[in-house]
Amino acid sequence: MDLEKLFKKFNSDKINHQYHKVYHSYLNSLKSKKLNILEIGVADGSSLKAWSEFFRYSKIIGIDIKDINLKKRKLLKKNIFFHRGSQIDKSFLIELKNKYNKFDIIIDDGSHYPKDVIFTFKELFNSLSINGLYFIEDTQTSYNHFFGGNPFDLKYSNTHMNYFKNLVDTINYKEIPNPFYIKGKYDGLIKNLSFYNNMIVIKKGINDVESNLVLNNSYENKRYQTKVSRNKKSKLRYFIKYKLIFKFYTFVLFLINLIKKIILLRF
Repeated sequence: MDLEKLFKKFNSDKINHQYHKVYHSYLNSLKSKKLNILEIGVADGSSLKAWSEFFRYSKIIGIDIKDINLKKRKLLKKNIFFHRGSQIDKSFLIELKNKYNKFDIIIDDGSHYPKDVIFTFKELFNSLSINGLYFIEDTQTSYNHFFGGNPFDLKYSNTHMNYFKNLVDTINYKEIPNPFYIKGKYDGLIKNLSFYNNMIVIKKGINDVESNLVLNNSYENKRYQTKVSRNKKSKLRYFIKYKLIFKFYTFVLFLINLIKKIILLRF
């Protein structure tokens, strides 16, 4: 049975949001595999039951801040495992990671508060397996001030939507010609970020494709290397042009932007 029918069968609200279409495109080819699947936010358990039938050979791990009557909710199935705890309780998340080691799929359908979503992602990303998938539902709360979002400053507000927008840069970290660039936690570990209506999907994976324009975050070094390899006789001229003049220009731009960031408090 496909996910649309399963979500309907168990009356999951994921069908109302049209999430089944997104999930189908990522998960249909994985349903026969043995995976560790974590869903944050159990509620009435409807989606856990859907995942349990869809991923018959996988462990379906659900967590919720509230206690769940598994028998009443008909969640006493051999591949469903429930743990009570908060998605922003670091000790609880560490215990969870120690118990299951790695998760192949993580679905955040928890509190939907921006700060909670960001905290949980930071804590669980290292436990996501290579080529694993991380789904975040109901991202519309990023724009809703009653959930801690911000509808008045879309570009610079401290929301989970902006947090993941900024993570797009990690995919292209080797293309950034800033000699002062410091490699981040997620650089080289995210292959894809996709944004859908009220949903974000992150695909973890080794991303180490070399740039054809930048060498070690330096455009000047790459151009110098390329030019010298073609014409060694002009090595001194290229050194002056790229290693001195171009690098000085980059340094000036770096200082200008640093001053702007300080004045505008954009860090």
